[in-house]
Amino acid sequence: MNILALDLGTSSVRGLVLDPDAVPRPGALARRKVRVAVDDDGAGTLDAPTYLACLAECLDELAVGGHLRDVGLVATSAQWHSVLPVDRAGEPLGPVLTWLDTRPEPPAGATGPADEAAFHRRTGTWWHRCYWSVRLPWLRERASAPPARFVGLAEYVLGGLLDAAPMSVSQASGTGLLDLRTLAWDAEACELAATGPGQLPELAGDGWRGRLRPEHARRWPQLADAAWAAPVGDGAASNVGSGAVDPGRAAVTVGTSSAVRLVQAVPAGAELPPLPGRLWRYRVDHDHVVTGAAYSSGGNLFAWADRELRLPRGAALDAALARIPRGGGVAADPHFGGDRPPGHAPAGSGALGGLSFGTGAVDILAGLMSGVCRLVAADLVELESTVGGPVEVVLGGGAVEASAWWRESFADVLAPRRVYHHPDPEVGATGAARVALGRLDAAVPLVAIGRTDEPPSPTPSGQRHPRYPS
Repeated sequence: MNILALDLGTSSVRGLVLDPDAVPRPGALARRKVRVAVDDDGAGTLDAPTYLACLAECLDELAVGGHLRDVGLVATSAQWHSVLPVDRAGEPLGPVLTWLDTRPEPPAGATGPADEAAFHRRTGTWWHRCYWSVRLPWLRERASAPPARFVGLAEYVLGGLLDAAPMSVSQASGTGLLDLRTLAWDAEACELAATGPGQLPELAGDGWRGRLRPEHARRWPQLADAAWAAPVGDGAASNVGSGAVDPGRAAVTVGTSSAVRLVQAVPAGAELPPLPGRLWRYRVDHDHVVTGAAYSSGGNLFAWADRELRLPRGAALDAALARIPRGGGVAADPHFGGDRPPGHAPAGSGALGGLSFGTGAVDILAGLMSGVCRLVAADLVELESTVGGPVEVVLGGGAVEASAWWRESFADVLAPRRVYHHPDPEVGATGAARVALGRLDAAVPLVAIGRTDEPPSPTPSGQRHPRYPS
């Protein structure tokens, strides 16, 4: 049985076919870029029908290439925090608000949770613009008509394809409205959102599976009998795909944005581990939680620098970065897109310092990348406090996959921890497949990354570390 893995990302939508061990099949990848509408007031939105059309194009491409044969399971990694108001027929009443959007604010005169610490423990979140507790009232005031319901991007997309599209507990945890222990909508969070359960998606049960609607089964007959698993939040899926699924190993993922996260086994109904005030917590599935911190800056910093600073290309850029000490570059605050929760800094909070006439474009790029490393290092200390000691770190995601200098800078900034790299830019999609298969603890190949303060290794250059058990 092959597996079709979908990645509903912020900058692209992708589909790839994996073998029964969740290893990508050669050449079986289709991708469409999507346009996020951003502006100076903090907007960050997607057009939902266009996004669904892009996914359909990916499926068409894979079908034409003969890659959908023998697919028995479809797994999905989907961005957290997105929200879309819809009418009774499920049609959008505006664009999708992504995690990038920093505009939502609480209604005038509104007050937050009665006990902020208790609310944080239950939901793993805060009363913050990133979550539906603030987003839904803000959207309701601006929708073109009174919304009948609210859904996330994953529910809208899969709802257009499947016989049913309930919200997974992983996606629900990213709304900030879910009680992480009971796996039910939290009454106080719903009250803050001024929303009853009838306006929220139905929650998928453990082991839920969906099927294509008949009209779509005729379009993609190879998928007519495939079972569709409940979507996994992209951050949780990336941890699983990186092999960071136990309390001794954290994942640092750098794609469009970046994050540091740690997975722990906590079945539904079990007592939740301690949660430091600076960290969030969501669900991987019914049996695991993921705790961490996220940042609005990652590969989007490189995209900005490449567009605005006329960076050298390819090997010339690598050579220029190699002349800059790891973790170096100009002094830089990488909060170009503002803060992710619990911070409230708006978009446009980035800064550069210490510039001179000798400062070049690559010095600025290096400073921005180093700034992300330092953000991660500070929050990793908080994360380690939840497990009582140091952890290993696995780097993953397309942005660090593309930059050896960035990987090596992480190794230096995170010293003395051991830092590894999982050289797979599709960790989200492969991780979602592992969750759907129930194989979270499957081993993945890791590459050890040396630090500048370490003596040369006798291991031949480029040789991979053995598979480290998860």
